[in-house]
Amino acid sequence: MIQRALSAFAISEHRHWWQDGRTLALLSAAGFSLKAIFVKLAYAAGPVDAVSLLALRMGLALPAFLWLAYSAQGDPLGKRDWLGLAGLGLVGYYLSSLFDFLGLQTISAGLERLILFTYPSLVLLMEAAWHRRPISGRIWAAMGLCYLGLLAAFWHDLVHTTASTAVLIGGGWVFLSAITFSLYYLGTGRYVKRIGSTRLAGYSGAMACGFVLGHFLLARPLDALAGLPQGVWGWALAMALVSTVLPIWLAARAVERLGASRAAAMGTVGPVLTIAFGWLILGEPFSLLQVVGLCLVLAGITWISKAKAA
Repeated sequence: MIQRALSAFAISEHRHWWQDGRTLALLSAAGFSLKAIFVKLAYAAGPVDAVSLLALRMGLALPAFLWLAYSAQGDPLGKRDWLGLAGLGLVGYYLSSLFDFLGLQTISAGLERLILFTYPSLVLLMEAAWHRRPISGRIWAAMGLCYLGLLAAFWHDLVHTTASTAVLIGGGWVFLSAITFSLYYLGTGRYVKRIGSTRLAGYSGAMACGFVLGHFLLARPLDALAGLPQGVWGWALAMALVSTVLPIWLAARAVERLGASRAAAMGTVGPVLTIAFGWLILGEPFSLLQVVGLCLVLAGITWISKAKAA
């Protein structure tokens, strides 16, 4: 085992970080893990609703997405490619983000990340259903560990709040976010080889911005963003760059190198970082029950990853 680790390290010394799919997936997970922290800090910085905050995030991210799309090279896209990119933007960073922001109004950042982190198991289930492939008993057992860990994390949040119904509703919104993000991951695996990771991130991200801003214009007056406090703008900008554009680009490159399932399973650092930052920065309660839930979810996802690789 030590010899294998040394060999992997020797290989990685001759490979730039942007060429290593595992490193790209881990950095993407780290960026996404900070999103919940930024959202909570933005909610605390002033009165802002989920739709307005999401519109601010995606509006600030739009120039970077357009630049990615403009700078990328490749063959002309056909009608089916454009429809696929629109679908990815719709489920991945419009619906998924909207559901997530709604959920974060009532649940902790740590619970949000643990719920979202079940998406590798959802990706695997969707792939198995699509290809009509049976799922082994080991993988079912691993999934059981994941959802047992989620149950422990839910209990942690319920113990530390008087609004138990709000926690359950918020958790439901975030689980819908995990489902739609899983669909995005599967779609990325299908289109990234033909379109390229940079173009896929740029075009699908820009289309998602269009969906979000269109929703905002239909639901809110145009000047609603102008009255928001500077703190909300600052955290939205951090969210746009660190937890939107950069991890989307990194995730697309990781999927290009590893495939959807393996890239999804590499994000074990995400929940750990989110729970740690939630405790250090937001002052969220931290308990043994939450640690148990975290360990169970991480163990389940790791088991799924190994079973899939085998």
